[in-house]
Amino acid sequence: MSVARPKPQVITLTDAAAERVREIMGNAEKPVAGLRIGVKKGGCAGMEYTMEYVEEAKPSDDCVEDKGVRVFVDPSAVLFLLGTRMDFKVDKLQAGFVFETPNQVSACGCGESVELKPASLENA
Repeated sequence: MSVARPKPQVITLTDAAAERVREIMGNAEKPVAGLRIGVKKGGCAGMEYTMEYVEEAKPSDDCVEDKGVRVFVDPSAVLFLLGTRMDFKVDKLQAGFVFETPNQVSACGCGESVELKPASLENA
C-alpha cells in the first residue's frame, strides 16, 4: 500500500509580501477572503502575473495561508507557480510584488512579463 506524500505549498510569502497583502485587504471597499494570484498570456515575454480580490473562494482554488494572510492560487496557474516565493520590494522609483519562481525561463527588460514553464510534478 502506498502512502500519499503531503501536498507541496504552491507559493510562500516573505514578511514584506504578507504585510503588503494585509494592507491591501484592509483597504478593500468590501470584506475580502484574500487575494487570488494567477498568470495570463500577455506582455512581451509571454505571461503576466495577475492579482485580484477574492470575496468568496472557488472550490478549485488552491488556498495558501502563510504568515497570517490567505492567498488563493488560480487552478490554471498552479503548475507555473509551484515553488514560487512572493516578495514585496520598495526602491526609489517603484514598489511592487516580486515573484521568484524556479519555473521562470526568461523575463522582459521592463520586468512586467515573464516566460514560465510548468513545474514537473515528479520534482514537487
